[in-house]
Amino acid sequence: MKTVSTVVGYPYIGENREWKRSLESFWKDALSKEQFLAEMKEVRLNNLKRQQSLGLELLTVGDFTLYDRMLDHAVMFGLVPTRYKWSGDKVELETYYAMARGAEKVVACEMTKWFNTNYHYIVPEYEGQLLELTENHLLDYFNEAKEELGVVTKPTIIGPFTFLQLVKGYDAKSKAMFVLQLLPLYVKVLQQLVDAGAEWIQVEEPALTLSLNEEDVKLVKEIYTQLADDVPAAKIMLQTYFEALSAYEELSRLPVAGIGLDFVHGAEENMAAIRKYGFPKNCVLGIGTVNGRDIWRANLAEKAVNLQAVLSGCEVTEAWIQSSCSLQHAPVTTKQETALPHVLLDALSFADEKIVELTQLTAYVREGTWAGNKNVSESLRAIEALAQNEVRENTQVKELVAQIKARHFTRPVAFKERQELQQQALGLPVFPTTTIGSFPQSAEVKRTRSAWRKKEITDSTYAEFVKRETERWIQIQDEIGLDVLVHGEFERTDMVEYFGEKLTGFAFTQKAWVVSYGSRCVKPPIIYGDVEWTAPMTVKEVVDAQQLTKKYVKGMLTGPVTILNWSFVRDDISREQTANQIALALREEIDALEKAGIQIIQVDEPALREGLPLRKENWNEYLGWGVNAFKLATSGVANETQIHTHMCYCEFNDFIEPIRALDADVISIETSRSHGELIDSLKKNPYELGVGLGVYDIHSPRVPSVEEIEAILTDSLEVISKEQFWINPDCGLKTRQETETVASLKNMVAAAQNIRQGQTV
Repeated sequence: MKTVSTVVGYPYIGENREWKRSLESFWKDALSKEQFLAEMKEVRLNNLKRQQSLGLELLTVGDFTLYDRMLDHAVMFGLVPTRYKWSGDKVELETYYAMARGAEKVVACEMTKWFNTNYHYIVPEYEGQLLELTENHLLDYFNEAKEELGVVTKPTIIGPFTFLQLVKGYDAKSKAMFVLQLLPLYVKVLQQLVDAGAEWIQVEEPALTLSLNEEDVKLVKEIYTQLADDVPAAKIMLQTYFEALSAYEELSRLPVAGIGLDFVHGAEENMAAIRKYGFPKNCVLGIGTVNGRDIWRANLAEKAVNLQAVLSGCEVTEAWIQSSCSLQHAPVTTKQETALPHVLLDALSFADEKIVELTQLTAYVREGTWAGNKNVSESLRAIEALAQNEVRENTQVKELVAQIKARHFTRPVAFKERQELQQQALGLPVFPTTTIGSFPQSAEVKRTRSAWRKKEITDSTYAEFVKRETERWIQIQDEIGLDVLVHGEFERTDMVEYFGEKLTGFAFTQKAWVVSYGSRCVKPPIIYGDVEWTAPMTVKEVVDAQQLTKKYVKGMLTGPVTILNWSFVRDDISREQTANQIALALREEIDALEKAGIQIIQVDEPALREGLPLRKENWNEYLGWGVNAFKLATSGVANETQIHTHMCYCEFNDFIEPIRALDADVISIETSRSHGELIDSLKKNPYELGVGLGVYDIHSPRVPSVEEIEAILTDSLEVISKEQFWINPDCGLKTRQETETVASLKNMVAAAQNIRQGQTV
């Protein structure tokens, strides 16, 4: 049997985030377009060379992007909304980035989560326009690798069914027309790649792991039958990931040359399907065996046994030993992590190390022996050493978790009664204005924090700087006229990392960056032990800020499920157990804030939805413990204490019940990019708790006008009563510039005052 090592995709940011630096320099006009594209090419080729040097046999192209791959596909097919005034032909970078980030006079396209990951993609918009193939960037990348490196690579493209599922703008009537236009463009792309010498083309279809109905299955079969008929020479590897292949009996028989299955997250179901229905003999099986979404070293001996089990259930003549999904979701390499405890570092595996694991597993399958391979025993020793370490044996934490009772998940009285008590206690005006929490992290803030971390300045010097910056922004907020203020979070690098640094059981990396959206990269903390609260984490900063103003200052915390979902999490206990440990720690912090006199406390859960299993029939278990973790953290407060939460890019319509179940007094949500959809959702599903509308897009540098915000507020009053109504930006403001932030907030407050006056006339 022939075996090949490959990956679904590789991180495109570079070991030292070279990609990000070039991109942001271009946005600041510090690089010309020619310089920018040259630097992007260098990063792209270096990524391929790196994979080559690690021994990977089949390299992938098309996993690279100048911002986002869904956006790449949208512009490739001419899905450019009319507001960008595109005249046809190639989509220039100015239009491309206007779609991604907005421009002075035009809003950006909507952004939302890529399935159940922490990566955000740009949502393509269909307006009934005629589609066209504007540029085949996959062909360019394929030819580039062949010409520069002499390598025949595997181009990868987001599949037509998945693309169709993620596009917005068509309805039941226009769907057929959209599909009829889209498929010929896929045919052109595939044919051009075949003509250029592509031996394999990877077509990514993660949507085939969702819950599919008969109509979906029928459409998928029609799509791939047409592709096979129109481009018979194309050897398609139909790549699925994140879950098991749905409708396996039918979809495993599609006319494709190979099928890639996830044997990490969909292992049990995919294995059962193979045993029951077999696997096509003349089809290449892609075995997703190394986890592309975590950072833990693989137990090579166990993986080898699993591989043999998969192969023994098939009669394939060729198998690809590959990652379960793209390695984009993992950092690049562990080599620069010099500060981690050895017991942890030895148990880690990032993208480069995962490629080595794949090459070793491929060699084992090929040769049937581990002869001379020390990594097998080393991986076992590293995994066992961490499992037995004291960081995972905190008896106090285990006792606290064991003492959790049903009463710990419930506020003493229902929302309506709390609402009256809170209004009496707080005395806020109608349509109160606030922000989500963070303010711009200027170059000076970042520079000073960096100097403090490097011990170039003292703790007291840094604390004094943070205090001054907080004072300045409290004054700015007062001058703008906001009703409920925040301290600005200038002491925080990241909304998860900050808390992890103050809790036990967390570790932090130096260079383990992954992309969240656009050029925004994060270093997720590693939860590798039991989590415990040991001292107040936020009280001093919020109390100091509160003493500077007569208005209320919110306490600002990150919720337990978001801390969980935005971290790399230990895999030796359930995620529910870890979430409860974090929730108990936050409960202690909320109690400390309340005792210090803070009456409004925001516990953000922007990542609650992204942890959902892909299939709705599996949602209830996750939502049960996820919602309970939030309530465990927040339900110990007095009735007069107001609990806020925040979610961004959340499909409100299909998530309203979990949102309601949180029992937060106020939820702030994104509406700027998807305002109309939210209004429709609230018409169908009225929501009775407090709602903070995110009335402008903080991911765009543009300043919204008073009239623009006022229109959103006026529309929203059709479905939200004034007693429920809060007004805020759609997310934190740390990535924005000061001038645009102040201007935007002034317009937001002016719009609120206009609405306030209109309601009182």
